[in-house]
Amino acid sequence: MNHIKKVFLTVFITITSLLLLTSSLPAKSPIRTVEGTVVRVIDGDTIKVETPEGTMLKVRLYGIDAPETEKINRRTGLISKQGQPYGEEAYRALESKVLSKKVKVDIIDIDRYKRMVGIVYFGNRNINLDMVKEGWAWAYKEYLQRPYASEYLDAEKEARAKGLGLWQQHNPMPPWEFRKLMRVR
Repeated sequence: MNHIKKVFLTVFITITSLLLLTSSLPAKSPIRTVEGTVVRVIDGDTIKVETPEGTMLKVRLYGIDAPETEKINRRTGLISKQGQPYGEEAYRALESKVLSKKVKVDIIDIDRYKRMVGIVYFGNRNINLDMVKEGWAWAYKEYLQRPYASEYLDAEKEARAKGLGLWQQHNPMPPWEFRKLMRVR
């Protein structure tokens, strides 16, 4: 029995040590950092960046989710996707921050739509975080990782408390719930 307790204790200490070690590892570094000019703002959380070499990158802003904008079918001119309240305002806010400006993008990931997912900087300003702080986007909890999570969640909490941007609404629907609802229809 004494031997079993020793083995159990050794296994327990080893697993606990591994968990502590892996939880204290720094967050994943950017895959790559690129610089370029924002040539188009697609919506409140997606932009197109042209690098100095002429490469066009579609960049989804990491850690945020802005209200959906209305989409118009170019061929018919009719609404093809419904938008959300404050979707247009979020789009305009992002546009005013970055359109035609030189930015730096820390690419964190590539999503299932083959978009770069990154943190966009204009000068020393984190544009992603600014969008949350000003109430134009939610902190996208599902995809946030350390060390950004607490900063983005705190920014959202503060914007909510101040009633900024989309938080002027009583109970705004998060974009991920809105998209799910639109798929069901």
